[in-house]
Amino acid sequence: MIQDIFPHVFHNEFEVKSPAEDSCFFYFSEGSICLTEGKSNTIPRFSALEDEVRNRFMSHCDYLFSIDQMDFFLVDETSVSLTDTPGISLFKSSILRELTPMWVSFSAVCASQLHRFYSSNRYCGCCGSEMIKSKKERSMVCSSCGNTVYPKIAPAVIVGIIHDGKLLLTKYAGREYTRYALLAGYTEFGETLEDTVNREVMEEVGLRVKNIRYYKNQPWGFSDSILMGYWAELDGSPQVTLDETELSTAVWMAPEDIPDDFTNISLTHEMILLFKNGKINETQEEKA
Repeated sequence: MIQDIFPHVFHNEFEVKSPAEDSCFFYFSEGSICLTEGKSNTIPRFSALEDEVRNRFMSHCDYLFSIDQMDFFLVDETSVSLTDTPGISLFKSSILRELTPMWVSFSAVCASQLHRFYSSNRYCGCCGSEMIKSKKERSMVCSSCGNTVYPKIAPAVIVGIIHDGKLLLTKYAGREYTRYALLAGYTEFGETLEDTVNREVMEEVGLRVKNIRYYKNQPWGFSDSILMGYWAELDGSPQVTLDETELSTAVWMAPEDIPDDFTNISLTHEMILLFKNGKINETQEEKA
């Protein structure tokens, strides 16, 4: 999955650091990310910038995290513009899933999550005053009332429902993403994760499930989420009642009929491929 970057090590401990010329930087603007141009688009370094531009960028950035000994910074796009930067261009953020190797994609997704946090909390939700970045922890603090906000991480479930040797696969309604997926949904207030599984399955496809079993979890910066994967068995009729505002289709599919067009970055895809390759029981035995 996207967070599996071994042998590289991700360090997300909060620190206040100044960038070096060989440090990497992220620059986001209106749904796009700044990358180096070439056969292998990757995260740019300050050293790739001309002197004047480099000085401006290094004066308006914040430390995010490190991978091994490599530091990554976020440039404030409201303070400096991306001009006069040969070899560096803006690309649509949809490219994040395609960046290679995996640690590059993972770093870009984590950076985009933190960028959303900082840019969506410029003003206090309690009194409307300007928020400032804390020097003690990863948070935004109101300059007037002291209200403190931390990066949003929303818990959500992924559910693989099995019945008569088939897996229920769905497709989202009204999204650019067109591959098959598993049922998914966010946890609501007052719910356990298992409550979320039962509610989401009933709401989206009108089915009941039993024998709900936890599988694995995954940080998913694309939607500021932590995903929890569950297997479940159908309890009752397999007749689907589709919530067409959420899904365009839901079908029971045998392993041999499942397409091969899945990647290795998501928990959803890992679970689908486990079912397709007949390895679900192996994963349960490993946990026992």
